[in-house]
Amino acid sequence: MSRSSMKLPDNVQVEPRPPLQFHVHLRIKSPGPTSFHGSELIARVKHYGSVSQLGPSNSTHMLTSIDSTLSNTQNRPFLIYDDTFLTLLGPDPQLSLLIEDHRAPFFHEAGVFHPPSNTLFITSNQIRDKDPGAVSTANKTIVITKIEFSGPSDFARDKVRCPERNYMANGGTNYQDGILFCAQGSLHEPAGLIYMEAKRPHKTTTLINNYHGRPFNSPNDVVVHSDGTIWFTDPIYGHEQGFRPKPQLPQQVYRFDPASGDIRVVADGFGRPNGIAFSPAEDTVYVTDTDHVHGDGTTDPARAATIYAFDIVIIHDAPFLINRRVFAMADTGAPDGIKCDVYGNVYAGCGDGLNVWNAGGSLIGKVLVEGGIANFCFGREGEVWLFNEHRLWRAKLADGTKGALLRI
Repeated sequence: MSRSSMKLPDNVQVEPRPPLQFHVHLRIKSPGPTSFHGSELIARVKHYGSVSQLGPSNSTHMLTSIDSTLSNTQNRPFLIYDDTFLTLLGPDPQLSLLIEDHRAPFFHEAGVFHPPSNTLFITSNQIRDKDPGAVSTANKTIVITKIEFSGPSDFARDKVRCPERNYMANGGTNYQDGILFCAQGSLHEPAGLIYMEAKRPHKTTTLINNYHGRPFNSPNDVVVHSDGTIWFTDPIYGHEQGFRPKPQLPQQVYRFDPASGDIRVVADGFGRPNGIAFSPAEDTVYVTDTDHVHGDGTTDPARAATIYAFDIVIIHDAPFLINRRVFAMADTGAPDGIKCDVYGNVYAGCGDGLNVWNAGGSLIGKVLVEGGIANFCFGREGEVWLFNEHRLWRAKLADGTKGALLRI
């Protein structure tokens, strides 16, 4: 296992307490092993809220309340709510810790796998920046990490050094031959979407940074439709965290057409719109609302921790979102990053790890990670990387469990 070290710039120091965290309410004992594999790692949750072991001793295992039994899943990170999740896991599911780095929360958001270079790009949580020029970002910075794989656990880690600043990059997705990032902006630099070339020197280009002259808040996540249009969310986290001016727009979801320059609002009415993903057929769009967690770090269980689904219909030759509905609510923390697999199942990073729902909105399984995950990324043939702030985890599911975005 490679544990390559990445040197922080002299002007950057670790933020003592990242301003945006997802706290776990169902605790798993720590520290625990750093790799797991096989059917002995699986626990089953009964519909009436209890946990049983799945394995040779299943017939004699006593069923008790999930609250008192969850600690017994310490070495069983794969939690089954419906047997369809077993098909997604495959015969030998694995979970292993690739990198642990307590200097800074390097593994937070984006999560974009670039197949031609076999490279994973990840954005950090906020890190303290002592550079006098960083006053416009409230003396915070975001570091983009890239990990070039030559094998499942054999890799080289480095920091992306863009000729231009990344302007507090957050969510990202594959776009053309490179990476599309949400730039949250600063007190002086506009927020918007930036395209970064995957190859050094990682030149960046701004695609859009305003809505008809009005500045975006702080774009959070982005996805590209097969027709070439770009859909993204725009909450006010940047303002709440002190590095963006007072919002000039509602918290909305946008559709941008780079070919025509058309920018449209396609959905509003959210507390904090966050993750966004299309179903495999692109007839449904999912949007997570993380109003449960505000940018100042406060949480409120009475606020939304919800995934909403919308149908995409064509009216007057243009796409519109209709039939807004609650798809699911996370039981721990809030659903942040969201993606679908090729079968239409919906995955989200939550306060206890990776949660998985079927297309009907029923929770079918979880991959438990202590501390939760904000985001994740599908790789090749059932590989999923989980971003746990100071830790990068690798889950290996069934070979046929592939992300709907890349389908590899």
